[in-house]
Amino acid sequence: MNRKRILAITMFVGLMSCPVALAEGLIGEKERAAADKKLIGEIVLQEDEFTRVFRIGVESAIYGVGARLLEAKSESNPDKEQSLVDTYISRGVNAIIISPIDAAASAPALDRAAKAGIKVITFNSTLGGDAPSAFVKTDQEQIGQATGAATAKFIKDKLGGKAKIGILQFKSLSPERSGARVSGFLGAVKGDGVDVVADGDAWQAEKAVAVAGDIIAANPDINVLFAANEGGTIGAVQAVRKAGKQGKIFVFGSDPSTQLAKFLLSDDDVLQAVTGQDDYMMGFRAVEAAIAAIDGKPVEKVIIVPAHGFDTNHQSAVRDFVQKFEDNTADCPTLEKICAWSP
Repeated sequence: MNRKRILAITMFVGLMSCPVALAEGLIGEKERAAADKKLIGEIVLQEDEFTRVFRIGVESAIYGVGARLLEAKSESNPDKEQSLVDTYISRGVNAIIISPIDAAASAPALDRAAKAGIKVITFNSTLGGDAPSAFVKTDQEQIGQATGAATAKFIKDKLGGKAKIGILQFKSLSPERSGARVSGFLGAVKGDGVDVVADGDAWQAEKAVAVAGDIIAANPDINVLFAANEGGTIGAVQAVRKAGKQGKIFVFGSDPSTQLAKFLLSDDDVLQAVTGQDDYMMGFRAVEAAIAAIDGKPVEKVIIVPAHGFDTNHQSAVRDFVQKFEDNTADCPTLEKICAWSP
């Protein structure tokens, strides 16, 4: 995996809960004066592994430039998101890094922020108009295409070219991203002998277990499940195990995490491949864009961070990913110990 741009300085325990206070404790008066001019507010949708690694990227970049950070999550609630944006406007932040819940519903508050002189950096999802200074994203269709290519090869090599496929989307959370991933996947796997027999929606693991279980029960000849996000992938794997279909139904998923990496290493051979976003670098690049915009420097309107993935054919890479993540969380108990994040 190509990580040419990673210049990571990662802070974990303590920084995750109170980055502003800790950062202020490490800089001198001159740096603090500069930091006072760069206050960045971040709003994420929820607390999951993507968010944790994204925040590591954000905090690494924040520490490197001596800025200050405020963190919050909207819990996918439009009213809470609006309230948080208004709070950041009142606090006088210089930039807001946000994954908007909905292009239309999120626009009024973010337009107010932009009109107040706040630089808006969106990631994952964005909105129209002039409010965003930059949009940091991974090509969502590319994510689906990459997993679809791995699935197509598996179907040809291991299933005799024939497959009955069930799909788990996350339309209720993010219809545009879900649709793009599924479209990319379907474009890569289409062919004679390949049929999609079910299409469900479940982005949380707990619900995905039930939805995938219903798909399996209703389609006894199904042999492939594709899930478009991390929670759906976790649920699909657990549903296959619960149904006792190991070796008969194979899962292909999205959004690599340490849990999914461990599924790839499992002897039950259920999960075969996972492709997703480079969470760390998305956070790092979002801060880079925010600082440049605050300083009045040119900023790319769309910043594309390439997708990355893992599969069972390259288990050493999977083990390295797990080890490096666990080493960082275990071996960086304080800011005195600086760690490099390079999965």
